[in-house]
Amino acid sequence: MPDKLHKTKGIVLRVVKYGETSLIITLFTELFGIQSYLVNGVRTSSKKGSGKANLFQPAAILDLVVYHNELKNLQRIKEFKWNYIYRHILSDVRKNTVALFMIELLTKCLKQPEANPELYEFTEDSLLHLDNSTGLVAANFPLFFALNLAGFFGLRINDSYSEKNSILDLQEGGFVKDKPSHPYFIEEREAKITSDILKVMQPEELEQVQLNHDFRRNLLLAYERYYALHIQEFGTVRSLPVLSEILR
Repeated sequence: MPDKLHKTKGIVLRVVKYGETSLIITLFTELFGIQSYLVNGVRTSSKKGSGKANLFQPAAILDLVVYHNELKNLQRIKEFKWNYIYRHILSDVRKNTVALFMIELLTKCLKQPEANPELYEFTEDSLLHLDNSTGLVAANFPLFFALNLAGFFGLRINDSYSEKNSILDLQEGGFVKDKPSHPYFIEEREAKITSDILKVMQPEELEQVQLNHDFRRNLLLAYERYYALHIQEFGTVRSLPVLSEILR
């Protein structure tokens, strides 16, 4: 079966050096979902390769022309260019750390190379919102992204919070009245804020969610636990300790 050419957008998830001058890029593509590509000659100092490796940074959004063959694990890229040039994400330490957390979380959830255009659109839209966001929105964005991303994998938390049902059972994925027998739950203000963020329709509304550093960190750890309980071999999010330090 010959390789066919396709135009697609893609978000860079991971970059690994290969040989002297090449890269293996893992991309979340709009057309094919998660895919790996071999890109030759982009790490050379020649005129042809100069600067091209800079496009392949985690969270970069690219326009691509790719060869695709479903029988192959490693595809090839014919053409690539920026789809969107970030104003802040690649240069602002805070926003870059948030973006890397988002990309790592997404990568841990993507198991199969299948198209999911709604998830692609959500991820791209989230990165654009983050790039253009102000202080509090950016600080709360990891919470918003983590809670909403879960829904694309059948894990959306059922927001039935009330004064009666004020405990979030992380194992069951919903709010309950009584403390569960296991230790995987949050309560009081942590549960209430989770419910508030689940109600947020537009990221700009995150400006209203006033949280301190320790509170935000504890919520992120709870959401990491939620993913670990529901996604096989999830492990831990390596970018989370750095994110917790940055979001002061």
